[in-house]
Amino acid sequence: MAHPRQRVTLITLGVADLDRAGRFYAAWGWQAHGQSQPGVTFYQMQGAALGLFTLADLARDQGRADAVLGTGAMTLAQNCDSEAEVDAVFAAGLAAGGRLLKYPEKVFWGGYSGYLADPDGHVWEIALNPFWPLSPEGALTLPDGG
Repeated sequence: MAHPRQRVTLITLGVADLDRAGRFYAAWGWQAHGQSQPGVTFYQMQGAALGLFTLADLARDQGRADAVLGTGAMTLAQNCDSEAEVDAVFAAGLAAGGRLLKYPEKVFWGGYSGYLADPDGHVWEIALNPFWPLSPEGALTLPDGG
């Protein structure tokens, strides 16, 4: 079992244009949560939330008003149950305006994955990992290492 402090409950992405980012995520099938407010948009995920915040407001909120925030140095991943689901989620992301980085393909570690970027350059991996089965609700629990 994971240590109780070993968790992420909110991921906030800095975006250049909140309206553009919101349109992308809506077109990709994400539904904004009612707790969204001017300047920030939230999406309920399973056990956590995703937030979109303008880059300038995020830097100010961090106490670094003059910071130049970047993107692309980390990957958000969505694991799927099948190669067909990977392909469908990936195609929907591209159709919503995502930028192709790498089409889904069989990969060296035994899975199937591809990468796309949202309009602000945040990288998403859409993957099937046959060694990490998902619950019926889509939750990932890492299997025991043995």
